[in-house]
Amino acid sequence: MFRCLLCQEMSQKRQLFSEIFLLKKKVTSLCQSCEAQYEPITGSVCQFCCKKSHVSPCSDCCYWQEQGKDVEHQALYHYNDKMKEYFSLYKFHGDYCLRKVFAKEVKLALSEYLDYTIVPIPISHERYEERGFNQVIGFLDAADISYHPILKKYHSQKQSEKTKNERLKTLQSFYLEQHISIPEKIILVDDIYTTGATIQLAKAVLMKKGAKTIKSFSISR
Repeated sequence: MFRCLLCQEMSQKRQLFSEIFLLKKKVTSLCQSCEAQYEPITGSVCQFCCKKSHVSPCSDCCYWQEQGKDVEHQALYHYNDKMKEYFSLYKFHGDYCLRKVFAKEVKLALSEYLDYTIVPIPISHERYEERGFNQVIGFLDAADISYHPILKKYHSQKQSEKTKNERLKTLQSFYLEQHISIPEKIILVDDIYTTGATIQLAKAVLMKKGAKTIKSFSISR
């Protein structure tokens, strides 16, 4: 028996014989009811950013391509009402235990980038003082994934408070401390990919300092 991290109901999942025989503890965080409400990235999506779309590149990626910028993004789930509820509880209500919810899925997805350095999208010092944690580093730690927090961020308005046009016009807020060695191959990790503006701003800073190949990943798109 276990308590679902989201609905707090007690639930039970069937253990495999191999787990019992090898005395492996099954890591479970969501009940089947909550788990079923998340929508994995499948079907007709943009091959560049995973947005639901019958055309590829989608309108968002066309915008970036017109700006001369590449998009190579992977995500796990579509941003539906259940995912919105999850991030509201995790980020804005500070339920730090929820960093564990997608740990297994995140670890599996990022295991494909063995020759890349994982760089989490940072939050400002002021935002950290307000929230108490960086939500991206939280789920990377829960997944037991090594990362290099080389990016820093000036304080600015929350992306969630901006319109789409305001997001696309966001000024550069990322920076690097001096004398930091920049890996040639990087995968930027964020929690949610909306317009791609955050990723593009972070990429610009890293590419200027010597990064050659940058891809990106998020839990939700």
